[in-house]
Amino acid sequence: MDYIKLCQIFRSLALKSGDAIMDVYNSDKFEVSVKSDDSPITLADKKADEIITKGLRKYFPNVPIITEEQDSSHDVHAPFFFIVDPLDGTKEFINRRGDFTVNIALVDQGAPIRGIVYAPACRRLFYTDSTGLAIEEKGAFDISKMGLVKKIQTALPDNKALKVVASKSHRDQKTNEYISEYQYSDLVSAGSSLKFCLIAAGEADLYPRLGPTMEWDTAAGHAILSAAGGHVLKMEDKEPLKYGKPNYKNPFFLAASKGVELK
Repeated sequence: MDYIKLCQIFRSLALKSGDAIMDVYNSDKFEVSVKSDDSPITLADKKADEIITKGLRKYFPNVPIITEEQDSSHDVHAPFFFIVDPLDGTKEFINRRGDFTVNIALVDQGAPIRGIVYAPACRRLFYTDSTGLAIEEKGAFDISKMGLVKKIQTALPDNKALKVVASKSHRDQKTNEYISEYQYSDLVSAGSSLKFCLIAAGEADLYPRLGPTMEWDTAAGHAILSAAGGHVLKMEDKEPLKYGKPNYKNPFFLAASKGVELK
C-alpha cells in the first residue's frame, strides 16, 4: 500500500463528500427516509457514500469496501479492507447540530491502521498521515492545498479530575451510572466519531460506549486515537476492539487516553 497516496486520497474524498453534505445541510429543506433497521438516512448520506466509494474503487480497485449505506458490502469479509461511514451522526445532521462527521478507515488484520474524520460544520479535520502519525489540519480545507497541520497526542489524565465525553444522542441511564464510578471534572456531550478525536487531541480523557455501534461508526476515530497514543478496549475484558467481525457489530467499549484507570 502506498500510504502517501492513501493519505492524499482519504483527504480529498473526505473534503469532497463534506462539501456535498454541507450543500444539503444548508438547503431550505431535505427529506429524511428510514432504513430497514429504523435508522434515518438523507440525501447527504447517499451523496457522500457515492463520492467516497467511487473514489476508493478508482484508486484502490483491489481493496474491498465495507460501507454503511450499501447492505451488499456487509456480506464481504477480508483481512484487509476499507470501512466507511459517509455521514456519522445523521441525527445531529437532521437536527442541525454541527457535530456530524465523514469517516474513512483502512483495516488490516483486525486493526484500523489509517483513518480520517472530517466534521465539515465544525471545521475540524483529523487524520493519520502517511507515516501513521495522528494530526489535525487547520485552515481553508482546500482540496488542492494542505493547510497547517500539527501532530496531536492524548493528554496525561488526572484520574481525580477526568474529562469525560459521552454520546449526545445515545446517552442513557446505564452510561450515566458507569460514568459516576469515576472522579471527573468535566462531562461533555458530543455526537459522532468526534468523541474519539477529542481524546486524540488531548481535549478529553474517556469515552465510554454502553450501547450498540457498528464498525464503520468507530474505525476511523479508533485509528486516529491509536495513532495519538490512546486505545479502544472492549468493556468486558479490556482487550483491544477488533474489526472484521462476522456481523460488523461492536460490543460495548471504552475509548481512553493511556493512564486512565479503567473500571
